[in-house]
Amino acid sequence: MTLRRELAKTNPRAMSRVHVGAGIFVTAQGRVEDNVPEDSALVFDSKEEIVILTGCGHAGIINIAEYARSIAGDKPLLAMVGGLHLFNATDQALAWTGAKLKSYRLENLLAGHCTGIKATYRLRESTGLSRKTAVVSAAGSSFTLGLGIDARLLTH
Repeated sequence: MTLRRELAKTNPRAMSRVHVGAGIFVTAQGRVEDNVPEDSALVFDSKEEIVILTGCGHAGIINIAEYARSIAGDKPLLAMVGGLHLFNATDQALAWTGAKLKSYRLENLLAGHCTGIKATYRLRESTGLSRKTAVVSAAGSSFTLGLGIDARLLTH
């Protein structure tokens, strides 16, 4: 889709640390701020809906979603798949993020990597999604257009 610097042209906060949690990496010297300066995501623009696939969401998941919608239009967000970089987000930030995703008509959330289990559960609650439509991603889990989320081993 775009790199973080492209997002910063319309939203200068995309380059700030506001949307990125500190302390994601731990070294022998302690927690280290995540300072990866670039990020990318894929946007799948179908006739009626949008699917966003992220790596780690360093640019901010709402920044990414807003940029995708600026390209694809005001279509429902059928699925958000990947890392949302919300592991260290506050309850207030998670509530705000969930409200924004709900306003984009998010239907499926398969969040993993740097999102965090508790953050995924909070987003499930604030978006009004169910246990079948908002899942913590694991090895083998997938999202298929027309079928939705297959959580694999999490459901067996």
